[in-house]
Amino acid sequence: MTRERLLAATGAAILRGLFATLRLEVRDPAGFLSDPPGGPVLFCFWHNRILGITHAFHRIYPAARRGVTVLTSPSRDGEILARLVGAFGMGSVRGSSSRRGSQALRELMRLVRSGRDIAITPDGPRGPRYALGPGVVSLAQITGAAVVPLHARFSRCHSMKTWDGFIIPLPFSRVSVTIGDAVRIAPTNDEGSFETARRNLETLLQNGAY
Repeated sequence: MTRERLLAATGAAILRGLFATLRLEVRDPAGFLSDPPGGPVLFCFWHNRILGITHAFHRIYPAARRGVTVLTSPSRDGEILARLVGAFGMGSVRGSSSRRGSQALRELMRLVRSGRDIAITPDGPRGPRYALGPGVVSLAQITGAAVVPLHARFSRCHSMKTWDGFIIPLPFSRVSVTIGDAVRIAPTNDEGSFETARRNLETLLQNGAY
């Protein structure tokens, strides 16, 4: 067994134990869970909220949908994360803005067109924290898929000393997840309009981060 596979298997076992103790609270004002959209969506959330969102996906993701694929870094840490989310029933595509970016974008486009939902942390894999990269905007414009912002808050947690302040919920704490309104991003013809769309989505996510 490779080091990455061993770490992922160990991490998955630990997370299953942790998740079993957590209380999940879901706010869904737009009714995504009660009346899911017919087409695929792009779930968008900050990198340091990964554990809270993974817990929510594992508990409440509608079984009738075609599954979620997570964009992860092509680094060794990304391989561990890919195997980790795989243990909770999610697929993965390896890539980032700096490595394998165009190849990953093409694969994500193919998956969206096949009906699969995509989960993206737009400030990963290196940050800056809470700064939204252009990839999710480009993917939304090319595919026409709606962006669904996700927010996660924790009643008690530990923030690691990493670039993103990665958040680990403490056992028996509460994880509150809010599913935001779906956002459609129309194609743009110039850099200024693209930047406006990017900044609007960034602000929407930032408003749920504090």
